[in-house]
Amino acid sequence: MDQEPLHQPVMVAESLDALSVRPGGVYLDATLGEGGHSLAILEASNPTGRVLGLDLDPRSRDAAALRLESFGQRFVSAAGNYGDMVALAHSLGLNQVDGILMDLGFSSRQIGLPGYGLSFLNDEPLDMRYDPEALLTASDVVNNYSEQELARVIYEFGEETRSRQIARRIVGSRPVRSTTQLASLVASASGPRRGGRTHPATRTFQAIRIEVNDELVNLASGLEGALQLLNPSGRLAVISYHSLEDRVVKLFMQRQSALCICPPEVPICVCGHQPTLKLVHRRVIKPSAREIQENLRSRSAKLRVAYQL
Repeated sequence: MDQEPLHQPVMVAESLDALSVRPGGVYLDATLGEGGHSLAILEASNPTGRVLGLDLDPRSRDAAALRLESFGQRFVSAAGNYGDMVALAHSLGLNQVDGILMDLGFSSRQIGLPGYGLSFLNDEPLDMRYDPEALLTASDVVNNYSEQELARVIYEFGEETRSRQIARRIVGSRPVRSTTQLASLVASASGPRRGGRTHPATRTFQAIRIEVNDELVNLASGLEGALQLLNPSGRLAVISYHSLEDRVVKLFMQRQSALCICPPEVPICVCGHQPTLKLVHRRVIKPSAREIQENLRSRSAKLRVAYQL
């Protein structure tokens, strides 16, 4: 293993409180990363609490295994993501758990280390896969998608208003080989932006990453899967980092906790919907000012919590 600093997890104390971690509890860390949240859960659930951690990235799983080896059989990891959580948990003999944490961000290690192609801060081949064995890469999206399809991806998954100009510039400059080349093309196509704190290629990189990893489809599957795995009163805690994924989480929790899901134009409830979740907090939980100061990447994090009825 390399000696890069381990990723600093976001809102650890808030996550433990959200999950209501107790000694002896069983928890699923659906986005294991390098094990920061799992470490906190294992410590808080001493002496017999257990954690199953899921991650597609073998380098992250290796880092987590090394970090958590002192917990022995209390921790186990599996290759996969939250979209596969039910099948993976069942394959390991877990039919129900007391809490599920989904931290939808990626780690500083994945940005900083070579081989991922997730950032324009490093000049790398276009990859962006969490799973190195997955077939679709960022290069496939950038170099093989039609201009119309590429514009759709950038607009839908990046919420980029200049998606057509960007797609046109990319297609006209093919082949695009590297992250820095792609970032330069996006910046030249999108033009200057007033008061922008982020690089003009940020939204486009987000969109391509989501497309490559099928993130929103997997998120929706993971949220549905959580309902199958949680014990009664079991907690679901989800940390999101951009409006697209937060909207999916918010609408899912609202729908699952609603007494009625009839369309607004229906005057009398006819749906017979039975709530499956209860919101723990009506408002989203955000990092403290101190955490944001110590870890700038936490500034966009939003935590939503519900428990199983």
